[in-house]
Amino acid sequence: MDADVTDSAGTPPEPEDPAGTEQPPPATGTTNSAKNPKNAKNSKSAKSAKSAKSAKNTAAAGGTASDTGPAPETGESAGPAPETEADTASASDPGPVEDTGPVEDPERSEDTAPGPGPGPEPATDNGTAADDTASVAEDAKSRRHWLRWTALGVSVVVLAAAGTGWWFYRKLDGNIQTDTTAAHELDKYEHDRPAAVVHDAQNLLLIGSDSRAGNNSAYGRDDGGSQRSDTTILLHLAADRRSATAVSLPRDLMADIPACGRPDGSSTKAQFAQFNSAFEIGGAACTIRTVEKMTGVRIDHHVVVDFSGFKDMVDAVDGVEVCLKEPVDDRQAHLKLPAGRQTLRGEQALGFVRSRHGFGDGSDTQRMDRQQQFLGSLMKKVQSNGVLLNPARLYPVLDAATKSLTTDPGLNTLGDLYDLVRSMRDIPTENIHFLTVPRQPYVYDGNRDELVQPDADRLFKQVRDDQPIKVAAAADVEKAKEGTKKGDGQDDKPDDPDPSSSPSAPPVYSGTDAASGMCG
Repeated sequence: MDADVTDSAGTPPEPEDPAGTEQPPPATGTTNSAKNPKNAKNSKSAKSAKSAKSAKNTAAAGGTASDTGPAPETGESAGPAPETEADTASASDPGPVEDTGPVEDPERSEDTAPGPGPGPEPATDNGTAADDTASVAEDAKSRRHWLRWTALGVSVVVLAAAGTGWWFYRKLDGNIQTDTTAAHELDKYEHDRPAAVVHDAQNLLLIGSDSRAGNNSAYGRDDGGSQRSDTTILLHLAADRRSATAVSLPRDLMADIPACGRPDGSSTKAQFAQFNSAFEIGGAACTIRTVEKMTGVRIDHHVVVDFSGFKDMVDAVDGVEVCLKEPVDDRQAHLKLPAGRQTLRGEQALGFVRSRHGFGDGSDTQRMDRQQQFLGSLMKKVQSNGVLLNPARLYPVLDAATKSLTTDPGLNTLGDLYDLVRSMRDIPTENIHFLTVPRQPYVYDGNRDELVQPDADRLFKQVRDDQPIKVAAAADVEKAKEGTKKGDGQDDKPDDPDPSSSPSAPPVYSGTDAASGMCG
């Protein structure tokens, strides 16, 4: 407000018209003019006009100005209002003047009024803080961006690996062929089949097909798709999976073959014939029923392997080492080998296990012994090189094996086969035994074989009951037999190699194990 001014006569000056004039704001607090720059500008113009009018009135009246009344409340509009008689009377008689202390100059008060003025410049510290905040926000955004790309990259790698693994699995799984015909045929004769004796023990029948169809045409003429079992092995896996026994059944063995169904729907009569003809008559089902009738052993699964598959599996492990005392030349088996230590692959390996005329007396008995030795060396190499625990090396073996396998529905997936192979990986090689069922030339045909009893039945009972089976080199077994024939220990030496001389001692069969291999 203005300072107190009076003239010499004591006449107060004429009060200014409140209409259109904005009273000055209180000295303390924040006014609307400080909050709104436009209002501040209008207020400043009004105050300047008021100051000029007050000075003019003072000069004209020469008296002292009195208080014009309280200022309007903060935020009131100072717009024009009509002048009334009450307003004029109030202006003429203002009443006692209250001393309110020194009054600040309106213009100065405007300049120094507390509170932020219109459009203040930002403080330097605040600007730095804003820059830092922006920088932190930018870093956080960049970090989130990087994390998103990293997560995306990891996801792509994981998905690619999963996709590749799935592709490999599907490929291997699709290689396996399923023999549903055998399963249906076996179901028809379930009441004739023997029951399993030991829980968790497994018996598999491995059949090597000599079919010349398809990729096997190079090994002979295809006579309309007929085939016989070139090799048949009864593989027994102990319930504790600490041992395995592979019993070879001679292809020329005379056996009782039951009535079997043919692929065309007809059936054959029961007959006494050469063992491998069962596969030609009624396929795997007829062979399984013939083996079960002969041994009393329940067959849980069967696997049929062809020539090409055997070659590929040998190549997958980079060949198998053999040792030959003499050179071999067998044109029928396409085999010509020098004497000595050597590694056989592909065609040579197949010719080696199939040859009959290039070794010894050309008998099937010697051929089976050679097959057992070769399979023992193959399994030894697989385990010693860690193939079963190395996916990179296991895949080629599985690929080669599955391409050539035909199995029953219980083994027709890669998962089923993997579980089977995994259950065998901890079997020590010295506990993987290979032997041929006890046999001798057939009394009516020297080119055929017959079982030696009671040795054969005793072996089959050991397999059924999951009892341990011992094998030894043929020379040692023959020596023991000769000692038994001479009498009850003529030399009375405690170290006579005759495990069978005592009735309580388990029998020892002529055979080998996977630890021995072909080269010792």
